Amino acid sequence: MSRIQATFARLAAQGRKALIPFVHTGDPYPETTVPLMRAMAEAGADVIELGVPFSDPMADGPVIQRAAERALQKGIGLARVLADVREFRQADDVTPVVLMGYANPIERYGIARFVDDAAAAGVDGVLVVDYPPEECETFAALLQARGLDPIFLLAPTSTEARMARIGKIASGYVYYVSLKGVTGAGHLNTAAVAEMIPRIRQHVSVPVGVGFGIRDAATARAVADVSDAVVIGSRLVELLETQTRDNVALTGAQFIREIRAALDA
Repeated sequence: MSRIQATFARLAAQGRKALIPFVHTGDPYPETTVPLMRAMAEAGADVIELGVPFSDPMADGPVIQRAAERALQKGIGLARVLADVREFRQADDVTPVVLMGYANPIERYGIARFVDDAAAAGVDGVLVVDYPPEECETFAALLQARGLDPIFLLAPTSTEARMARIGKIASGYVYYVSLKGVTGAGHLNTAAVAEMIPRIRQHVSVPVGVGFGIRDAATARAVADVSDAVVIGSRLVELLETQTRDNVALTGAQFIREIRAALDA
């Protein structure tokens, strides 16, 4: 059982939902990523999604695009992402870490090398936005052979056939993109999410997390009522981008505590 699977099993036994924050490696400062990850875990984050910088993040809105640009300008690449995970693991061997990004950095690094190095660093799952399931069964198998969970996106436009295909190869959890558009866009319709989750569950046996458009505790609680996990990225990245170095971890932890309290209320 992977760390991700163990985490969801523990939360299910407790009647609780997973809180999954997304932060971008190297942003707002390279040296704050690991302290931020540790602070969020201590504040109640159950899984941490760690962004891999890429110059053309097509699924991301302006907030996360800016974060990727800042990280790239500071020289943050995939090797640094893995180094940060290794450092995080020195003090935390429990909290799962999922790398979220795009195919180009992985393919430039070398797919087999990436899988080996990610497993050695302590990564638990990988979500590649532009790897559709029908084109990456071999990649998913490589991940699973090393104990990593391949995580896939589903959207309001996903067909029953796409859900079924993902259900056959996904592990850990699936990430339901609750809005048509990019990260941070639009107003989340929780009623529409509530209608979609049962359809997904007909095809997918792993937990279902929901992200895109969740910006506050009330919305997080409403989404948690119908899903297994809440993913928050843009709002958190937006809060962090204006902080001084000394305040990054404190700000991240405070935000996570507020969301965690709402989910557990």
